[in-house]
Amino acid sequence: MIASRASKTSALRERVARALDERREPGGAEVGEALERLLDGAAALDDAIGLERLQKGVYRLRVNGVTGRTLVIKRHTPAIAHTDRLVAERWLPALGLGDRCPRLLAAAAQQEGRWVWHVYEDLRAETIAERRERARLEAAVDVVARLHTRGVGHAVLPEVRWHGRDHGARSSIACLRDGIALLEALATVRKPARFAAARWRLLERLYRLFDAAPGLVSRMEKAGGPETLLHGDLGPKNIFVATTSNRCSARLIDWDHVGVGPASYDLSTLLYQSSPADRPWMLSRYREALARAGHRLPGDRELNGLFHAAETARGVNSIIWPAMALLNDGAAWGRSGLVDIDDWFESLRPPLPDSVGGVA
Repeated sequence: MIASRASKTSALRERVARALDERREPGGAEVGEALERLLDGAAALDDAIGLERLQKGVYRLRVNGVTGRTLVIKRHTPAIAHTDRLVAERWLPALGLGDRCPRLLAAAAQQEGRWVWHVYEDLRAETIAERRERARLEAAVDVVARLHTRGVGHAVLPEVRWHGRDHGARSSIACLRDGIALLEALATVRKPARFAAARWRLLERLYRLFDAAPGLVSRMEKAGGPETLLHGDLGPKNIFVATTSNRCSARLIDWDHVGVGPASYDLSTLLYQSSPADRPWMLSRYREALARAGHRLPGDRELNGLFHAAETARGVNSIIWPAMALLNDGAAWGRSGLVDIDDWFESLRPPLPDSVGGVA
């Protein structure tokens, strides 16, 4: 009996390790051992291991045959693995929202310590990017409102700020400085004409934003409201909604950008990545949810400016990574990445209708 069970788990471990090794993923043996402990001999000897790539470093693991179980495994850097564990096991439970993210079931560190794999429950639901029905969007807005209202002034915020990210207005000034320095350094890099023009336009834009930053920070701190716990990347692909008994329930995944800042930072992402026709009623529903919790949002005109400023800050931050890759490693994708960001900035507008008012 004991020998049979040992052979089952050993076979499971080897199959998982082999599947990850075939995809050139690090730490396959360690993940196999973690799953061996988690499943505790539940896999049969003839079970096949299916590994479906969901995105870079993220897979759905399917153990067929007897168990029919699916899990999601995700590769993190050690720092992100630590913050994601705190989200699931400490910060969200402290807000009474421990069930609003996937359960973290196991973890495994690659032998050299460069990567950490997390094993999550498979939510077995669709994102609002896949099904954008009204009831599902309402559930998404409601869970975001609960996250923000419960996070205001909570005792976990200093810890979140320490381990996570600062999404406040003042952090955008540091990003502007970094972006300017990198784009200036790229002046000496050989480049085609289109890239040279894009680099120059981006640099001019960042200098203008830097000159206007003190006034913008003052406006944002005055109108942005109290800081709260933020998801940091509230795109539709990161919001899963399950429907049971005609009731929709939303859960949030991919907390890699968790941090502290004004609620408008999260809300702007959700609105910008939603249909223009849905944005007004989604904002209205969010506003009503905050009012019931005793919080007041600025008017739509002010919010439109805050949303545009938050999206601009994300754009500035996105300049840093392709610029570093091109400057330090000569990565060709850095050129195309910066050209794409320049094009994106040219088309960026406030998310609400023109009748609401734009950014001063």
